[in-house]
Amino acid sequence: MTSHVDYRIFSGTAAENYARYFAPVIPAPLAADLVETAAPRAGEYVLDVACGTGVVTRLAALRVGAAGRVVGVDLNPGMLEVARTIPAPPIEWREANAEALPLPDESFDLVLCQLGLMFVDDRHAAVREMRRVLSSGGRVAINVPGPITPVFEILAQALTEHIRPDLGDFVRSVCSLHDPRVLDGLLREAEFHDVAVETETKALRLPPPADFLWQYIHVTPMGDLVEAADAAQREKMESEVVARWQDFVDRDSLVIDLPVLTATARK
Repeated sequence: MTSHVDYRIFSGTAAENYARYFAPVIPAPLAADLVETAAPRAGEYVLDVACGTGVVTRLAALRVGAAGRVVGVDLNPGMLEVARTIPAPPIEWREANAEALPLPDESFDLVLCQLGLMFVDDRHAAVREMRRVLSSGGRVAINVPGPITPVFEILAQALTEHIRPDLGDFVRSVCSLHDPRVLDGLLREAEFHDVAVETETKALRLPPPADFLWQYIHVTPMGDLVEAADAAQREKMESEVVARWQDFVDRDSLVIDLPVLTATARK
């Protein structure tokens, strides 16, 4: 029997729900890997592009210490509002578009971007901006999801069938930079050097299926659209997803093997 979640429990904003439910289970484990790869050093100036609620930004701030500088940039003011409420070393939060950063040329040693580049309209412009603000020899480290996993393909199919056809496209868009050659090409076209793109599969333990389903929906732009659907449609979608996700459950947790592409390069 399917356990139906009370939609009313998600009373916060999408950004608040992102920080509370989603960030700890997917962005946080990936952030630790990205920051370890990028290796910010004490005293460095670091920019986090598409910083969201600051998962990567805060880790970078701990690495660079009081002598360094960390700036987090995001287009979504709600995300930045939540980021400012989370205890952290000193961080500058800026509302800005990744395609036109309001920052001086050659002002950072390291640019980071986690799980954000795939959502930027003009990716070429965003990568050029990352290079522009880097000092000579500066580094960039970017991660994006690899090919869509069976768990998220099941969700995309159910949303398409029971809620709205375009919602399946949103789920798949998260993986729109899954080809390493495309990410490599973006960096090389922006005249980065020493470009390397590595793919690693990250095993992640998520909340039980029904919980994760609604947590995920309510941290994305899909939340209001799904809630606007007929209750019977929502129940059919939930029932199908939860049933098909049982193949990926281990001790009540939904377990996914998430392919992650990590690109590094130097100016």
